[in-house]
Amino acid sequence: MSARGGEWAEAFLEMMAVERAAARNTLTAYARDLSDADGFLTARSGGLAGASAIDVEAYFTDLGARGLSPATASRRRAAVRQFYQFVLGEGWRADDPSRRVEAPKRGRSLPKVLSRPEMDRLIAAATARDGAQGLRFGCMVELAYASGLRISELTGLSLAALARDPAYLIVKGKGGKERLAPLNDAARTAVKAYLEVRPDFLPKGDQANPWLFPSRGKAGRLTPRRFAQVLDEAAAGAGIDPARVSPHVLRHAFATHLLEGGADLRVVQKLLGHADIATTQIYTHVASDRLAEVVQTRHPLARKR
Repeated sequence: MSARGGEWAEAFLEMMAVERAAARNTLTAYARDLSDADGFLTARSGGLAGASAIDVEAYFTDLGARGLSPATASRRRAAVRQFYQFVLGEGWRADDPSRRVEAPKRGRSLPKVLSRPEMDRLIAAATARDGAQGLRFGCMVELAYASGLRISELTGLSLAALARDPAYLIVKGKGGKERLAPLNDAARTAVKAYLEVRPDFLPKGDQANPWLFPSRGKAGRLTPRRFAQVLDEAAAGAGIDPARVSPHVLRHAFATHLLEGGADLRVVQKLLGHADIATTQIYTHVASDRLAEVVQTRHPLARKR
């Protein structure tokens, strides 16, 4: 990255971390996005610092031509726009070269969802692994499905958070915001069984390891990537296409099945930690049958048959 563009980007990321409490994953993604933009713009002009509106428009067009997913392209455009708004506010540039470029309208894709029987088979397949491995991965799937945890929240759980068999967890999610995550009986039973074999996964000489799911890897805990690999294997064992399964799909299942069971949308919003209820509403499509039934049976003007 060019010297001045790099300094500006560093200041922008610092602002995002301090003033907006952006999560580490968000900061990493934005840093990568700005580096990508600077590389393209350097070939045309002076990188991020010296780019014109025409240059930025060409970059945005290039994102669409690369075959990136709509979500990735949208995030990169957003990173560049926020960066230039910050630069303009600091007085480092007298213009915002991203302002004249209209953001393309992008429909929100519907989440992949597993049915309840499929979730039961997935949990069984994860638990069916040999010995301690089965107890660990079965526990992780149960926890994710019971509480709607993000994968980073799941792998980042501390031993202290579950050592006393709590009925719920206090989870620090995006932006450092805390929320309550419930634990059902099945998840609590799975945790108890796993804790019996947890010492098997402790790194050598690290008896004080604080993580609920320790690992002998560099991080000292199980990584999201490893858990995703196990989910693929469990999906195959359960007769489910692995392409339909990911750590985030477990969170989708949590929300969807709550709504199908008649849970209030606002409650689900709080449990997921969504700042905007519009984000939660996307799950209502899979509960359409349930919602239609509620209207037909509960609405005062519903016809009696």
